[in-house]
Amino acid sequence: MSARPPVDAPVVAGIRISHPNRPIYPDLAVTKLDLALYYDAIGQWILPHVRGRPLTLVHCPEGLAGPCRFLKHAKAWGPTALRRVAIREKTKVGEYLVADSVAGVVALAQMGIVEIHTWNSLADDVDRPNRLVWDLDPGPDIGWRQVVTAARLVRRLLETLGLHAWVKTTGGRGLHVVVPIRPSLSWDDCLSFSRAAAEALERSNPDRYTTAFSKRGREAKILIDYLRNNRTNTSICAFSTRARAGAHVSMPVSWNDLTQGPERFTLETVLARLRRRAADPWEGYWTTAQRVSPRSIDALRRL
Repeated sequence: MSARPPVDAPVVAGIRISHPNRPIYPDLAVTKLDLALYYDAIGQWILPHVRGRPLTLVHCPEGLAGPCRFLKHAKAWGPTALRRVAIREKTKVGEYLVADSVAGVVALAQMGIVEIHTWNSLADDVDRPNRLVWDLDPGPDIGWRQVVTAARLVRRLLETLGLHAWVKTTGGRGLHVVVPIRPSLSWDDCLSFSRAAAEALERSNPDRYTTAFSKRGREAKILIDYLRNNRTNTSICAFSTRARAGAHVSMPVSWNDLTQGPERFTLETVLARLRRRAADPWEGYWTTAQRVSPRSIDALRRL
């Protein structure tokens, strides 16, 4: 990013940005204003992924040079561009933020939010998920090609059940395989299905794939994380930055665009890449209406 002269509370997408020159990514000289401008510039791309969904957030008020914390409940905190929804939890009612507009996403940057994580359901229909997510988390001895192979295996398995899947980077070393579904199943049904799929892959090659969440002993394995499909659990939103050096971004890609590693997608490169694209790599995602058959779980368990 080019150096900017000091600016006193500039306005981005209608949101006044306080402390605009505060460093968010000190290694890249990326400021709070730069982060707000990034979300404003890619607003049309991120909005379909974030709109209407309850959020869990990573709050870094001093940028990566200071402490960061997960922010789940909003209470009364946050700009008015953000909607607040009350959601029943196990022992209480929690208040969550929802960003329904580009101004809402920019407002998150104004709050010092560096990561945006979304639920698998919409706030207006919170108990019926409309997508499934498998998070492929590689151990330190796993290379990129092996992660890509795992993602394609998940895709092929789902295709045998009549389900179309899309893929995106996580902003780290992994991939997310994402399946849009009609909002008809319960959280428990979605969790059972996603777990059965993960366990089927684990059985196919237990030396390479695992569903065990302990890091010990899986240095050369890929965790097939199905818990993104549990109620109140979330996954990183497409186009969100990550709270790590380098300002890497979770990027939707086509299945044919997995030959190069995820390090190429950063806050500084994403917009130029989007402008060069001839087509949306997730074309068809938003109009795909598919159901998970209850018999699919039994079919997976027999594999």
